[in-house]
Amino acid sequence: MEHLDSVPPRRGLIIFLNGTSSSGKSSIAAELLRELDEPYFHMAVDTFHAMRSSRPVAPDRLDALLHRTWQGFHRAVAGMAAAGNNVVVDHVLSAEWRLRDCLSLFVPQDVVLVGVRCPLEELERRERARGDRPSGLAARQLEQVHAHGVYDVECDTSRLDPLACARRIKDFLPDRPSPTAFEKLRAAV
Repeated sequence: MEHLDSVPPRRGLIIFLNGTSSSGKSSIAAELLRELDEPYFHMAVDTFHAMRSSRPVAPDRLDALLHRTWQGFHRAVAGMAAAGNNVVVDHVLSAEWRLRDCLSLFVPQDVVLVGVRCPLEELERRERARGDRPSGLAARQLEQVHAHGVYDVECDTSRLDPLACARRIKDFLPDRPSPTAFEKLRAAV
C-alpha cells in the first residue's frame, strides 16, 4: 500500500458552470459526471443552502447569512481542488463580489469557465414548470450573471440538450487555451 506522503501533489480542475437559475447548470453537471473520464464532484450552492437548519432567520440577518454561505461554498470548492479533486461547480455569479471572491481563491489556470446561457422566455417557462423558484428570479439575475463577458466555452441550453452541452465541454478540455478566462479576469481586476 502506498503511503499518502509519497503521492505527488496534484491540483484538481474546476469546471465552473455559470448561469441564471433554471438555465440548466445542474442538468449539465449531472451529464458531465457521467461523461468525463476522471472522477469529479458536483458542488452546487443550492446543496450548501439545503444543509442549513430550517430555523427561521430574521430578515435583517438574512443577507449576512447568505453572504457567509456563498463565501463558505467558494472556500469549500477551492479546498477540494487544492486537495487534487476535480470539481464541477454549479454557480450563479449574480453579484460582482462572488466573481471577485472566486478569482482570489481559485488557481486561474485550473478553471474552465463555462457560460450557460438561455433566452429569457425559456427561463421564464422553466421557472413556471419547476415551481420551486420565485417568479422572475432568472430575469433579475440575467444581466449581472454574464456581465464579466469572458468565457472559455459557452452553451445555449435552448439549442443544446444537457448531454450535448456536457460533450461540448468535455471536447474542449484537452486543448484548453492559455490564458484561461479566469486568468484574463484576474488580470483585469
